[in-house]
Amino acid sequence: MEKKTFYITTPIYYPSDKLHIGHTYCTVATDAMARYKRLHGFDVCFLTGTDEHGQKIETKAGEAGVTPKEFVDRIVEGPRGVKDLWKLMNISNDRFIRTTDDYHVSAVQRIFRKMYDKGDIYKGSYKGKYCTPCESFWTDSQLKDGCCPDCGRPVVDAEEEAYFFRLSKYAGKVRDLLENTDFLQPRSRVNEMVKNFIDPGLEDLCVSRTSFTWGIPVDFDQGHVVYVWVDALFNYTTALGFLNDRYDDYEKYWPADVHFVGKEIVRFHSIIWPAMLMSMEMPLPKHVFGHGWLLLDGGKMSKSKGNVVDPYILAEQFGVDALRFFLMRTFPFGSDGNFSNELLIQTINTDLANDLGNLVSRTTAMAGKYFGGTLPQGCSRWSAPLACDTELTAMASALRGAYESQMEAYAPHNALAEVFKVIQRANKYIDETAPWALAKDMEQNGGRLAHVLYNLLEATRICGILLSPFMPESCQKLFAQIGAGADLQTWDSAGTWGALPETAATTKGENLFPRIDMDQALADLEAAEAAERQSALPAISLEPQLTEQVDFDTFCKSDFRAVKVKACEAVKKSEKLLKFTLDDGTGTDRQILSGIHKFYEPEQLVGKTLVAIVNLPPRKMMGQESCGMLLSAVHTEQGEEKLHLIIVDDAIPAGAKLC
Repeated sequence: MEKKTFYITTPIYYPSDKLHIGHTYCTVATDAMARYKRLHGFDVCFLTGTDEHGQKIETKAGEAGVTPKEFVDRIVEGPRGVKDLWKLMNISNDRFIRTTDDYHVSAVQRIFRKMYDKGDIYKGSYKGKYCTPCESFWTDSQLKDGCCPDCGRPVVDAEEEAYFFRLSKYAGKVRDLLENTDFLQPRSRVNEMVKNFIDPGLEDLCVSRTSFTWGIPVDFDQGHVVYVWVDALFNYTTALGFLNDRYDDYEKYWPADVHFVGKEIVRFHSIIWPAMLMSMEMPLPKHVFGHGWLLLDGGKMSKSKGNVVDPYILAEQFGVDALRFFLMRTFPFGSDGNFSNELLIQTINTDLANDLGNLVSRTTAMAGKYFGGTLPQGCSRWSAPLACDTELTAMASALRGAYESQMEAYAPHNALAEVFKVIQRANKYIDETAPWALAKDMEQNGGRLAHVLYNLLEATRICGILLSPFMPESCQKLFAQIGAGADLQTWDSAGTWGALPETAATTKGENLFPRIDMDQALADLEAAEAAERQSALPAISLEPQLTEQVDFDTFCKSDFRAVKVKACEAVKKSEKLLKFTLDDGTGTDRQILSGIHKFYEPEQLVGKTLVAIVNLPPRKMMGQESCGMLLSAVHTEQGEEKLHLIIVDDAIPAGAKLC
């Protein structure tokens, strides 16, 4: 029989130059779901990737002095980049797409053309508000206190020739999809979308830009690039081979079973995405699940916050599996959660060290101490089971069903809660049966002791199987310690009490999750974060300050004035000099020569307001007269000299005296 397929995706991430723990949250959840489905016997395709086009990328690349492609290559492929982070977090994605991949670019051009030929994309002119960080268009009524309702940042006025998608045409069908199916989950997200976007009236969507160039070109109209959210959303299909020959999995996996997305992009996935798929006459994904945010001090997580949120530091300090477990155990997946390092440490100590780690350690230690690591034949059965025996075995036998129902509801936190009910019951079972007391008379109680330990090992095995999607490496260590081979780590065996061989060889290995000293760990985190910040700083050296003092009257003789750059050009036969024509407020142009061509091109400076000393005696440079000196700041960074002209507010008039 052919395996059932399961296609799950994370949103493709904007390649931020500073990744925090919030970036890993959705991807770890998606990975846990993908691993669960594989465990369950499904043929899984798990997609993630990076969204690499748009105005903000172009702007950031310019600020960094590199091309947009160089900028995203460094962040995606470079050290501690997106791919490195997914490798660190043990993400088991089957495919990774970059929206700069050639096959995706050509497919999106074909998709745009198809919607245009159908009449669902038309040419017009856009005038409205635009949030550059979110790549979102807004109407005045949608703004919150004049700012973007998603991120709270200021918006800018945008006016340009553009193509539009007839989103309004599909408003009724999208409303029906949201209100009358389980397409969008959790249900609370439906109310948000309908109230905030459908009820006020869906407006047609601007789907091309002409004010920047970093995007997929509209191949039938030069100067237009495809709006980033059209480009990004269709990755879910192009990564399977839709309208390209890179892959051939579209018929096998589409429609997607579920898109896991952050709540800030639910609008794109639950309104714009299905409308475009309807236009393309393609099947809709079965579900979109909008999870909450990890918050710091009540606000959305940001690299500017003062808490340690660097996943590399947290993983090094506490281990990848502990970090993955914490993210899935602590926060209800559909809601926001307040992150703190204290909560992370507390969760590790309570659930992993005290409960799971203690269960494995005590059980294997007693099996080794009392039976040399191998229990006797017949230990799985006991002629007169006690109530505590029956309760533990019943809970463990029923665990897989309870766990499955929660995972199928996209509630990994509840699935883990079910597992830990059994783990906690097993620890209580140790106290109830008191194996150390039974061991005092092995001749009389040896059989009973062996049965108790077998029950503990078997309960641990079942829990380990169901924990493996969340903590894959740690569970392999657990299986090795209790003597459970690969055939005893399957989904089927998780529903079978008594599958563990009675004579399985146990080993008291290393403590899976040592208890953490809270104060010491917090101090170590603070030190690690400080070291990380320090290492990220450029190596800067400054000119030493002069010790010779200048009296105030002498200083006041220097006449500092604001000057406007009217023209700037390179001086012939000089590699260093630029010639400035300046408005100094006197009505007569002033000429100053400055040796800064290494740091600036002339066209960068025209129109800028600079600061000059205007009462220096004229001097000749390369045969031309220079009347004054422009002020600049200089330092050495990583062995290279850096110079920055003092550029002031353009509102300052030419000739204004600086004092």
